[in-house]
Amino acid sequence: MTGIRPAPEQHGRAASMQDVARVAGVSMQTVSRVSNGSEAVKSETRDRVIAAMNQLGYRPNSAARALKRGRFLSIGVLMRNLKSFGSSRMLEAINFEAARRGYSIELISVNDPSTGEITQALSRLDREAVDGIIVRLDAHRMREHTIQFPTRIPTVLVEGESYDDRVSVDADHRHGTELAVRHLLELGHPTVWHVAGPADNASAAAREQAWRDTLAAAGIEAPQVLRGDWTPRSGYRAGHVLLRQAEATAVFCANDQMALGMLRAFHEAGRRVPDDISIVGFDDTQESAYFWPPLTTVHQDFAAVGADAVTLLLEQIESGPLPAGVRLTPSRLIIRESTRALG
Repeated sequence: MTGIRPAPEQHGRAASMQDVARVAGVSMQTVSRVSNGSEAVKSETRDRVIAAMNQLGYRPNSAARALKRGRFLSIGVLMRNLKSFGSSRMLEAINFEAARRGYSIELISVNDPSTGEITQALSRLDREAVDGIIVRLDAHRMREHTIQFPTRIPTVLVEGESYDDRVSVDADHRHGTELAVRHLLELGHPTVWHVAGPADNASAAAREQAWRDTLAAAGIEAPQVLRGDWTPRSGYRAGHVLLRQAEATAVFCANDQMALGMLRAFHEAGRRVPDDISIVGFDDTQESAYFWPPLTTVHQDFAAVGADAVTLLLEQIESGPLPAGVRLTPSRLIIRESTRALG
């Protein structure tokens, strides 16, 4: 077997494929095959080439390899508000599914959801060595502006219900809300109050509209909406408003954190949950089962949404464009001790 030859003088320059071939005693074509993971190389030859790469500090050029195989095996992810429960769970799911499928992710987080900031971030990802981009932003803010999406690589929007002209995936906020409101009505409550999320948020708007529509379908006029901002503090404030409504016996909160704040407001006022008022949340966070009382809530499957986003993107990367439109992931109601029949 031919051994490793002495390394040539580099004079400060980076090692090349030709240097590796010379040290390993093989052709440049063999070095290229090893770099690209080809199986058409004997194991002893592969070991010799890898040893030469390590000796020289040679690293295969990822762009060149991508040109050979047609892709970089990398996905760009554009998100904002990484501190939120939904964003962190979504990112975790996207990363897990991408890794399972042999892809890495390149993450960019934006704080300002303006046209310029989003377009600049998308342009940056377009210039990076990525094969496609998953975008999770505030769909309402995006709709108000003209966002310049990349044209050379595919994109998938997450929580993109307003973007039926693009490939997108979302949890079924409408069906989940219908389940929550109908559950409370079936328990005998004359109406259901609502603590909504921010007015300019896509998910919050979808849940609020579904709440109104479900009540209307039952012939019930919707009470005045209470506006929150996803935080327990805003739910706590809404709870104090609702405490002044003697007729209120049931409330649907647009997320579990606002429901938590409302629970505290009622506990402090000596109002018993669910004896005096039934409360339902949305998201099914890990903590919701340990609230007091444990919270009835809508389970939003962030893992499934993230996995579906990766699958839709890879289908486009590997097989070409898909029909535009929103793919919805089912939500389900988790009934716990924070709701009970009226009376």
